[in-house]
Amino acid sequence: MKRIKNACLLQTIHFQLKEDIVGHEEAVKAVKLEAEHFVKQLNQKRIRFKIVEQTEQNDGSIMMKIKRQYNSYDVGDYLE
Repeated sequence: MKRIKNACLLQTIHFQLKEDIVGHEEAVKAVKLEAEHFVKQLNQKRIRFKIVEQTEQNDGSIMMKIKRQYNSYDVGDYLE
């Protein structure tokens, strides 16, 4: 029988602009708010995570690499 002791996800998330709906400056503001809201939701749901890298792209979109808890498994030393 096997059991999972520790589990962690490594995700790369691209928060893309929605310029077809609004102008460029408003789209950049919306992307920043969306990224902040995403992090806030992780905290509210008590999901353990660590932002490894967050970069703003040339077009104003945001690329975020995070390590996060998978389901309710222990993360071990993945987030250190």
